[in-house]
Amino acid sequence: MSVKDFMTENLVTVTPNTKIFDAVDLMKKYDIHRLPVIDNEKLVGLITEGTIQESLPSKATSLSVYEVNYLLNKTVVSDVMIKDVKTIAPDAELEDGIYLMRQNKINVLPVLDKEKLVGIITNNDIFDAFLKLTGYHEGGTRIQLKILEDKKGVLAAVSKILADNDFSILTVIVDHQAKATRVEIQIASKETEKIKQLLTDNGYEVVRAAITQP
Repeated sequence: MSVKDFMTENLVTVTPNTKIFDAVDLMKKYDIHRLPVIDNEKLVGLITEGTIQESLPSKATSLSVYEVNYLLNKTVVSDVMIKDVKTIAPDAELEDGIYLMRQNKINVLPVLDKEKLVGIITNNDIFDAFLKLTGYHEGGTRIQLKILEDKKGVLAAVSKILADNDFSILTVIVDHQAKATRVEIQIASKETEKIKQLLTDNGYEVVRAAITQP
């Protein structure tokens, strides 16, 4: 799956000259936590709740409320925005986006297609992607198998057993561990005990079998 499959395309943006108060109002209005900064149709920065918070005077300041408000009214996005912004291409693999976020300890990546901002992907988008890819909202039966001898054709064999008994597979996740391989299968049926017994009778170790609700 690629970044473009899960990125947000309808973006709210600001310019470098946008007042900080106006940026805050936009975040509140659209319930978002960061804003790409665009100048001459190019991405020049990123402003987040964190960068805005850091720009606020300390509570220990001797400035009066009026002085603080005066300073903030003069502060614009370019004064506090992140200028070294990590970005990603829309055709990049979703895993590349996750890795880039983890390596740089960030929660958002603007998506650029030949320098044009076409979207944004956040940690919440990644969470939504995980739920979709695991079939969380599909319902049915979740079966986890423990495969001690991981060899070619294991998945094909399991799929054939299920297909021959009229069970449809929704998603498959394979986790290669040190001592065994775990295969987790989401099946479009709530006949959990029947599925468990079927796979057990065919020599597979069922570690977990549970009904999942849509």
